[in-house]
Amino acid sequence: MSIRLIVGLGNPGPEYEQTRHNAGFWLVDNLANSLPGCRLQRESRFNAMVAKTRIAGNEVWLLEPLTYMNRSGQSVGTLARFYKINPDEILVVHDELDMVPGVAKLKKGGSSGGHNGLKDITSSLGTQDYWRLRLGIGHPRSLNLQQAVADFVLHRPRREEQVLIEEAIDKSVRIIPLVCEGKMDVATMQLHTA
Repeated sequence: MSIRLIVGLGNPGPEYEQTRHNAGFWLVDNLANSLPGCRLQRESRFNAMVAKTRIAGNEVWLLEPLTYMNRSGQSVGTLARFYKINPDEILVVHDELDMVPGVAKLKKGGSSGGHNGLKDITSSLGTQDYWRLRLGIGHPRSLNLQQAVADFVLHRPRREEQVLIEEAIDKSVRIIPLVCEGKMDVATMQLHTA
């Protein structure tokens, strides 16, 4: 099963652009910039930034919901139903508190782990059975910060964390062609051992 829709999660607007919660947007932006002629454009019927492109010879949609994180499922569900994309053909890229900056992991299914964007997508799709690319941002406690989680994800990473997150994004972008070909085992091995 190949991936036909890659969703980056984040919040729209300049005040959120550089925040940890926008790591999914960062990856999709980097991916779009790496593909010839690929430009995300506002698509009002999906309430999202959208691009149609080709990756590894396959037609793939890129999506950044403009609904704010907690309502991401509206955009994802609407586009998936419109183009008849099954949940297991969807890859959702998101920030992950339970992994340190610099780590990226691919997995299919599982709980939302308290991530409101994932909760809403699961609700909209009616299943947890979609792929996730988790980008580690660390947890305030593991980074020795006295910050509430909600506050932490809506702030910029420290410079050293940003460098590590960007490295993980670069590594992740390199395995996207394998993901789009459905070579999940190879992609996972390359991402987890790189």
